[in-house]
Amino acid sequence: MPSSPDGAVVTGAAAGLGRAIARRLAADGFGLALLDIDADGIDETRRLIEADGGAAHGFVLDLRDEAAIDETIRRADREVGPVRALVNDAAVFPSGRFLDATADEYDQVIAINQRAYYFAAQSAARLMRDHGGGAIVNLGSITQHGGWSEMASYVVTKGAAAALTRALATELGEYGIRVNCVAPGAFPTRAERVQHAGDESYERRIIDSQALKRRGTEAELAAAVSFLIGPDASFITGQTLNVDGGWIMA
Repeated sequence: MPSSPDGAVVTGAAAGLGRAIARRLAADGFGLALLDIDADGIDETRRLIEADGGAAHGFVLDLRDEAAIDETIRRADREVGPVRALVNDAAVFPSGRFLDATADEYDQVIAINQRAYYFAAQSAARLMRDHGGGAIVNLGSITQHGGWSEMASYVVTKGAAAALTRALATELGEYGIRVNCVAPGAFPTRAERVQHAGDESYERRIIDSQALKRRGTEAELAAAVSFLIGPDASFITGQTLNVDGGWIMA
């Protein structure tokens, strides 16, 4: 009987960058565990992966619940394949003035963008330790470098993703677990279109800010994640890779 493929867990896999990452890792040969609160989106991602010849299971859960995160990742280890990869992608990014923010709004962003990353990494790393190693990629953002207004809670959490990456890389290296961060620039996702609906100057501001004068694609971001998960990055850990068309450099 052939052995099962290694398993990869992707949070926020129902749409956008998470969906693109999941599809790329499936093409790389992983069995995919798709985690999100959006059941319909998860089902569509699963169908797309299976249509491409890959294998995926959808797991609908609220990432604010750390017990559910642990239970789901352990279940994925049994049903999808030994978990050797985790991508923390799920995030919310409400916009609003810092002076008007409430504690409840702030706590909701922290719960999904920061706390869930911590506990998903913990659950996956325990399994990876037992399996002899693995790789974790946390999705950060170039916004952590500053200069974005009315996004304070989001910026805080993305800076935390990069800091968590370095801390975990240091602590988990002895188990053969690599931890890196990918910091995207602005990608044309559904969430972006909703957030910036009606802003006709938005596209031009992005192009003007980048060294490369075009928009990036979700597939290009997914390729960067694939590289850091895969064997060609076997001696890379604790790093943050900006995938932004040269925005921060420029």
